Amino acid sequence: MTDIPDELIKLERSAEAERAKLAGLTDDEHTAQWRRWREASAAALAAITEHAKATGQNRHEVERVVKTAVRHAEEDPAE
Repeated sequence: MTDIPDELIKLERSAEAERAKLAGLTDDEHTAQWRRWREASAAALAAITEHAKATGQNRHEVERVVKTAVRHAEEDPAE
C-alpha cells in the first residue's frame, strides 16, 4: 500500500480535530460536539471504505495507515 489520497488524510484530520474539541465540555455542549465528531468520523470511515473497495485493498489496513499518518504527523490535538 503506497498511495493514500490526500482527501482521506484531510477527512481523518477533520475527525481528529472534532474529537479534540470534546475536551472540557459537559452536558449539552459535549453531546453536540460528540455528534459533530461522530459525523466527521463516519465521513472519514466511509471514504476509507470506498477507497479500499475501489483499489482492492484491505479496509482495515487502509484505515490503519491513514490514522497512523495523521496521528504521527502532528501531536495529538486533544493533549
